[in-house]
This record gives sequence, structure tokens and C-alpha cells, in this order.
Amino acid sequence: MSTQASFPALRWVAAAWFALWFPTYAMVWGWGNFIQFCDVSVFLTVAGLWTGSALLLSSQAVAAIVINTVWTLDVLWRLVLGQHLLGGTEYLWDARYPLWVRLLSLYHVVVPVLLLWAVRRTGYNPRGWLLQAGISVPVLIASRFVSPEKNYNFSIVDPILQHAFRPAALHLAIILFFLIFVVYWPTHQILLRTYPPAQRK
Repeated sequence: MSTQASFPALRWVAAAWFALWFPTYAMVWGWGNFIQFCDVSVFLTVAGLWTGSALLLSSQAVAAIVINTVWTLDVLWRLVLGQHLLGGTEYLWDARYPLWVRLLSLYHVVVPVLLLWAVRRTGYNPRGWLLQAGISVPVLIASRFVSPEKNYNFSIVDPILQHAFRPAALHLAIILFFLIFVVYWPTHQILLRTYPPAQRK
């Protein structure tokens, strides 16, 4: 399959969505919000759809499928049981923000399905997980310095033990290890075995 598979209609839909989502998020949540992995994924997924890049789409598939699914599970957990599973979606219940703005976050539900479909079309590029691992390093480090009180990407306090490991480098290393080897690598292996390979040019 071509690494430059075309998405003639979808790329315009993605561009229109981005034109609404980007300024809205910037005004309501602030620029720092874009450091979150799920938001970084929006940038790269739109770029992947626009260019038809199997590498970009594959890199986001190994990350966003799991991360966004966990986001969705946290929302469902809150709706059904009245408490959050891991946290990170509390803002959806914050009435200080317009409902329509909060509902824009439902892109988390759509992106995994979209990526699975797009990668089926382009083929899976096995270098995607390495690219995403490389992207994660500067993003996670930067997260620690962007509004630390918001704990973006769990760069300050981990989501399971609710613990801040010391020194900071150890905490970042633990989060990175979890992302790369517990989230990205298994997803990479599944996609590698179940999706057709992308052709290299």
C-alpha cells in the first residue's frame, strides 16, 4: 500500500475540524493544553491525513488508540459509578465552561476508530512506534514545565499510585518506560501482525 494514500474528502473534514478545535481550545483551555499527548495527536493525525503519511498515522495509532480509549473509559466510569477511574476528564463536568466546548473533547472517542481505518488504508509503518517514542521524550519533559499544577501527561504525579517520584528525572523515566513499553510496544506488535505493511519509497 502506498505511503501517500490519498484522503481527498476526509482531509478537508479534518482541516475544518482543526480550524474549529484549535482556536477554541487555545482560548478556553490555554496554549499549554496543547502539550498533552491527546492534543499532540490531533496535530499529527490531521497532518497524516492531509499528506497521506503512513508513518505519521502509524505513530499516532500506537499511542492514541490506547490513550484515547483510556480517556473514554474514564468518562464512562464517571457516568456509571460517579467517580473517575484514573482522572484527566474532570473538566467535562465543570459547568464554568460552555457545554459545546466540553463536547469538542469527544474527539477522543472518534480518533481511535479513525486511525484504525486510516492505517488500514495506508498500511502500517513499523517505524511509527519509534517515531512516537521519540516524540514522547521532549513532549513529556516539556509537560513538567507547562502549568505543573495541571500535571499534564502525568509528568508530576503518576495516575496509578498518585505518587511523585524523586528525583524528577526518575519520575519522567518511569512514565516514559510505561508509555513506550506498556502502551506503544504492545500496540505496535498488534498492528504489525494484523495490518498490511506500508510500502517504503
